[in-house]
Amino acid sequence: MQMNFSAIKPRLTFWQLWNMSFGFFGIQFGFALQNSNSSRIFSTLGASPDDLPWFWLAAPMTGLLVQPIIGYLSDNSWHPKWGRRRPFFFVGAALATMAMFLMPNSRAVWMAVFALWIMDASINVSMEPFRAFVGDKLDPSQQTTGFAMQTFFIGCGSVIASLLPMMFDKLGFSNAAIGGNIPETVRYSFYVGGFAFISAVTWTVLTSTEIAPADMDEFRARKAAHRGLGHVVTEILAGFGKMPLTMRQLAAVQFFSWSALFVMWVNTTNAVAANVYGTTDAHSDAFQNAGNWVGVMFAVYNAVSAIAAFILPVIARKTNRKVLHMICLIIGGASLASIMFITSKEMLLLPMVGVGIAWASILTVPYAILAGSLPADKMGYYMGVFNFFVVIPQVVAGLILGPITAKFLGGHAVNALALGGVCMIIGGLCTLLVKDDVVVEA
Repeated sequence: MQMNFSAIKPRLTFWQLWNMSFGFFGIQFGFALQNSNSSRIFSTLGASPDDLPWFWLAAPMTGLLVQPIIGYLSDNSWHPKWGRRRPFFFVGAALATMAMFLMPNSRAVWMAVFALWIMDASINVSMEPFRAFVGDKLDPSQQTTGFAMQTFFIGCGSVIASLLPMMFDKLGFSNAAIGGNIPETVRYSFYVGGFAFISAVTWTVLTSTEIAPADMDEFRARKAAHRGLGHVVTEILAGFGKMPLTMRQLAAVQFFSWSALFVMWVNTTNAVAANVYGTTDAHSDAFQNAGNWVGVMFAVYNAVSAIAAFILPVIARKTNRKVLHMICLIIGGASLASIMFITSKEMLLLPMVGVGIAWASILTVPYAILAGSLPADKMGYYMGVFNFFVVIPQVVAGLILGPITAKFLGGHAVNALALGGVCMIIGGLCTLLVKDDVVVEA
């Protein structure tokens, strides 16, 4: 049975797009603090650099399991007041906020890994329906702009979140790992991040509306037919064999793009500490200062992505989305690889500009291309399945990155960043194989 949704999707105003995307500002506090501080936290608690990729696996593995299930459940949910996606926004945000208070208070590596798992699962519960939200509410001609608005808020949230440890350091909070504990600068950053997460998502929940199914009787009949765990599992698994062609073609692009990002998130702190600050001792002041500077670096690439989010739709109209994404990924890959040649902390900000351009495109263009190829009644489910192509490369990288770095890259984290840059360039070239026939708005 094909469920039909309201065919009328009026063009939204700037402020309507703003409100429906503002929740991503908070969500990205969680991701940015996780990405820029997890390796630092694990290392401070005594983890070996070679083991870091293994500990990071907790995050993508939860996404692999959570997103298709949440997508399926949100597709088949409806509340007269709260709609289809917004209840999932709020529940995920509440759980993620609690985890953000837990992680920086960990006293052992296993506690930090567990907190990361809870936090990432909760962020995925909140984030996945946001992608489908754009497909639900916007006509295909406005979807690139909708995803670009999300990217803008992702960039803004990431900038502030990434700079928080440095800000607290300047305010006089301790940046030292006294007794092997997490520095105050990191702990208070996570507290602020948790508050921002729940506040921003609540804003979207309260200020946005959703489009009801055009035929409520048909929707209820479909929902009743899909009750039962066995049916749910069967339908979720069956959907893998029915993925649209465009989705399958984007898989290779996503694989190489997200492998590169995983390499960057895992290795940048150790690479900068060794290559610029001259230390591998996670308890030294130099290592903690390197961790703060990585926050600044990540703030730069996210600031660039926030600006680029508004430029990308303009460029896409003058070229096409495939060419645009290819160029952005090549720029980002070359920039990431160039870090291995830099020994000045200030100069490290330059390649982050290129990474930011790639990041903006990664968060915007593939989702805009995908949304135009998906059936309306399975938007949430397929957006969740699409996350497999985000998660699987991270899982693969997590399993093999440590041994590759130790055996073939001299054990140097900075060499792993160069490998990540090559992967991103390959992802850009794969974009040329993707089918994209949707016309971008004029």
